Amino acid sequence: MHIVRFLCAQGFRLGLDVNGERFDLSASAREFSDISTWLALAEPVAAIQSILPRVRRFPLTEEVNPVAPLDMQEVWASGVTYLRSKVARMEESSEADFYDLVYEAERPELFFKSMPHRVAGHRQAVRIRRDSDWNVPEPELALVLSAAGTIVGYTIGNDMSSRSIEGENPLYLPQAKVYDGSCSLGPGILLHDGNALARKIEMTITRNGTRVFEGATSTAKMRRSLQELATYLFREMTFDHGVFLLTGTGIVPPDDFTLHPGDLVSITIEGIGTLDNPVE
Repeated sequence: MHIVRFLCAQGFRLGLDVNGERFDLSASAREFSDISTWLALAEPVAAIQSILPRVRRFPLTEEVNPVAPLDMQEVWASGVTYLRSKVARMEESSEADFYDLVYEAERPELFFKSMPHRVAGHRQAVRIRRDSDWNVPEPELALVLSAAGTIVGYTIGNDMSSRSIEGENPLYLPQAKVYDGSCSLGPGILLHDGNALARKIEMTITRNGTRVFEGATSTAKMRRSLQELATYLFREMTFDHGVFLLTGTGIVPPDDFTLHPGDLVSITIEGIGTLDNPVE
């Protein structure tokens, strides 16, 4: 089952996709009026399962405009959770030991990524910084966490990164990671069903109709567990509206590659879907 957030004549609403059948959650109960209200529930997934017999049909596809599946949630991110990411960041940085140490450490790297108004949805544009000459997308599994800190679902994330800025000095990480159009999420939220995840992640970058990069990995290659990352995020912080947590990347383009305006980044995660974003 997938949760989708969409815009129609009645405003922003939540829908549910069950094996291709679409239902209107927001028309069925007040607790599904928006993402924030849903994630504040004690058991968000159980609440959806209990209402299934009463949900209404989803509006016609042509009347629906899918948008990023968040409203008031912050987006946080994890770093150096894959070996490939550790190697790439050591190569780009003059302080390589920092990344080696955090990869092996008990405490993970967690950092703030985006407020919701800076997050692009499916088919919306992401951006590269004007003051950086080395920019890459980072395809990541994103956790959808309730206000209580439980994993309720998963979506696809693109953690845009200015490698030239971060490589110059690790203290420049916020400028390399946090700016307008530096994050995208979507197209919807796959509800957590209690099963362990080992999903294939693929990314392609197309330029002027030609594929200029493609890569693949699996969440099975992550050094840290998803629950571990979620637990650390909630250690000393509360998120009354829930929160999204990017879990790191295992796909890194070669050092001689940088994004160009007009490129198309496509990220596919098994069972979740495909997130497409043009680059500006």
